Amino acid sequence: MNHLNPEKLHTRFLNGTTDAGPRIPRCYTLTHSDTTGELFLTIGPTYDQEQISGWYTRFMRDEVLAAWEMDEEGMSLHVHAHVSGGLILGSAKWREKIFRRHMPLVLEAFRYGDRALVVKYPELDQAPLVIHFHAPTPKDDLIETWGTLGDYR
Repeated sequence: MNHLNPEKLHTRFLNGTTDAGPRIPRCYTLTHSDTTGELFLTIGPTYDQEQISGWYTRFMRDEVLAAWEMDEEGMSLHVHAHVSGGLILGSAKWREKIFRRHMPLVLEAFRYGDRALVVKYPELDQAPLVIHFHAPTPKDDLIETWGTLGDYR
């Protein structure tokens, strides 16, 4: 597993969101540069549509989106990766394998990029991570639990 290089993570906050809150709604949009290895994380009340609207991003569909959700059991972070369907490069199994290999780094980027919120609300480190691998075919459309946010410090 590759570990996060904090110098390569660029975090910005959209209007209505700061490093201190709010906890909900709070969405993460993560993209990367294949050439530099840099990661670009936007934290806001909604996903950063501008960040994922470029032709390359729409073709590759290798962005990762996440949002905090609250239910009767408490907070959980739902992470979304697009593994097939639409105009994308590669088969669902190939893309799923790539997302799985890089998901620990992605989760570390979410935690590190929003570390001030975790310091303010330490219970978020115990929040379950629910990973959604999205595909139009049931065999490739998967939902899994990947531990807690604190597992990716």
